[in-house]
Amino acid sequence: MPSLANILLDLKTGSRRTGVTAFTVALSSFIGIVFASNMAFAAVPQPWQIDLQPPAGSIAEMATDLHNLLLVVITAITLFVLGLLIYVGVKFRAAANPVPSRTSHNAVIEVLWTVIPVLILVGIAIPSFRLLYYMDRTNETDMVIKVTGNQWYWNYEYPDDGVAFDSYLIEEADLQPGQIRLLSVDNPMVVPENTRIKLLITGNDVMHSFFVPSLAVQIYAFIGRTNEAWIDVPTGANTYYGQCNQICGINHAYMPIEVKALPKDEYAAWLANAKQEFASADAVAPVIENITSETTVLALAK
Repeated sequence: MPSLANILLDLKTGSRRTGVTAFTVALSSFIGIVFASNMAFAAVPQPWQIDLQPPAGSIAEMATDLHNLLLVVITAITLFVLGLLIYVGVKFRAAANPVPSRTSHNAVIEVLWTVIPVLILVGIAIPSFRLLYYMDRTNETDMVIKVTGNQWYWNYEYPDDGVAFDSYLIEEADLQPGQIRLLSVDNPMVVPENTRIKLLITGNDVMHSFFVPSLAVQIYAFIGRTNEAWIDVPTGANTYYGQCNQICGINHAYMPIEVKALPKDEYAAWLANAKQEFASADAVAPVIENITSETTVLALAK
């Protein structure tokens, strides 16, 4: 496929192709780039991407459906208004109306331009409220993960399993094959596939935003406050990427989010290792409270 730069150069110089042929090649190449980029990955932004990332989970699917519905509605409204403007401009131009009309009111038109927008808004409100209330079902989940935003990294805690760890961006010089610049992290948030997960999101300093487009989750992280959201990770091993999209300081662009979905048996193996590697302080505290030997406490502290 010819590069976009070469196509534009051919259009400018006119080399061997006619203008029509060059334009056709340019248009087809551009469409190919867009569709290839949209289909390449399910959870990574792509060059020339103009559509939403493919949805992952029921919330994302409902949000994408609502977005597509609104796109159709606003396109129809725009075309309708454009048609009215053209009609009015042609029919009521000065040359066709040397004596302008003095009409100031039209009851039918005034009723229509009030009732029709109300009906459109009611039609939009029905799927909007359906999605809004569906997103509020945080009590119908299978597990809980606490997410804490820091300058400039994330902390993930699995309170039911006694696991907590920090997640930092992998520097460009340390990237391995398959890892993505500015998106891959050292310790991703690992979740089991086909699972509904409640997210408890808070902050330790300034305002952050936990944003994963393909999972349709965006929740602000405030210090001293815990917000709730939930995601349902679909079946299939996959990795979903996001970023903090709230300007939170000088390294705002360097605190990505990586959510890694694993089959349940692989997740169980990861969790067993994580309990040894990332045992949280809350899991160790009850053990220390039951120990009376000062020597033993000092040994654990080491």
